[in-house]
Amino acid sequence: MSLHDTKKPIGGVHMQRVIEPPDPDEHLLERILSRANMQQAWKRVKANQGAPGVDDMAIDQFPAFARNKWPEIRQSLLAGTYQPKPVKRVEIAKPTGGTRPLGIPTVLDRLIQQAIAQVLVPIFDPGFSDYSYGFRPGRSAQEAVRKVRGYIKEGYRFAVDMDLEKFFDTVNHDVLMHRVARKVRDKEVMRLIGKYLRAGVVVNGRLQQTPQGVPQGGPLSPLLANIVLDDLDKELERRGHRFVRYADDCAPRRRNSVTIH
Repeated sequence: MSLHDTKKPIGGVHMQRVIEPPDPDEHLLERILSRANMQQAWKRVKANQGAPGVDDMAIDQFPAFARNKWPEIRQSLLAGTYQPKPVKRVEIAKPTGGTRPLGIPTVLDRLIQQAIAQVLVPIFDPGFSDYSYGFRPGRSAQEAVRKVRGYIKEGYRFAVDMDLEKFFDTVNHDVLMHRVARKVRDKEVMRLIGKYLRAGVVVNGRLQQTPQGVPQGGPLSPLLANIVLDDLDKELERRGHRFVRYADDCAPRRRNSVTIH
């Protein structure tokens, strides 16, 4: 993909309009880096804005950078030599008090992650549980609330409000990659995802390694979280629980008071 003939590096549409589900056996990296997919990714990243990452490059500075550098970057991605930058760790206030860590990738890495997500979401999302609502195309927190209200009307009176403490910080990389490999057979894509997981974080100017966890803040993180948590969803379904999960928050419900193991 060459960007020399455009005024903007890339432009496109929302992830919900992404092309038909790709074949997991095909060369997914080429599809991720296709002009159409990158255009869609750029439009989404640009619309989201966001703060600069560790390279201090702002959204409005990126087009000029991409016009000169994208062919070289694309080639390094195809060759497997591209190395993502660490994310910048900041603390943001929680509505309930306290703070939670947020990882801010560079604009370039946000673009690449968004492009990856757009191709992988159609592969994974159709197999996710109907009880999962967080960060999925066509689903929302409002729908999750309506589902819970529906359970109440059906007579379910007992609920367990669960929050998986420090979930994003403690995801086991080997377990996650095993889950991804169930449906992704392109080794270059697998290696690239692994690089993002191990890229590290910069906290107060110091680089810290990331042997585990999925930094919150990147476009790829919500999909990876749902891939890991889908096994939990399926186990709750197997046990007959009615529940709603939104990211790492879950609320199983029962008609009668029971102990949930």
